[in-house]
Amino acid sequence: MLSQLPSINAGLNSLATFLLLLGYWAIKQNPQKKELHKFSMIAALAVSSLFLACYLYYHFHFPTKRFPDLGWIKTAYLTMLFTHIVLAVAMLPLIFLTFKRAFKADWIGHKKIARITYPIWLYVSFTGVLIYLMLYQWFNYELA
Repeated sequence: MLSQLPSINAGLNSLATFLLLLGYWAIKQNPQKKELHKFSMIAALAVSSLFLACYLYYHFHFPTKRFPDLGWIKTAYLTMLFTHIVLAVAMLPLIFLTFKRAFKADWIGHKKIARITYPIWLYVSFTGVLIYLMLYQWFNYELA
């Protein structure tokens, strides 16, 4: 079961990406779709939280997997991984602030911070899937 967590995590990140896109579409398409936006964003938070719990659990039990030395591909991977990690840490307080303003019905403040939070959260979710694909699917070579 533990060995399946990277695949499960990629699925959770994919679902979070979809929910973020759906929530954005709902609020931009028609402000009357606030309930769909609200549902999508709360679901994205729940899915992302489940991802984080599974990710931490996995990495407490398995060593970090090394990416093979593939020249510029490894450089691209490490660059994406670095930005992914930095933004993943930075987005946590932004997500909490965005949700806090929404729950307080501070729509001006919510919209202002969501313009920063949303693209970061979307980037982190999407690159999480790409990192999984690069590490476990596309370039999954055994290191000697």
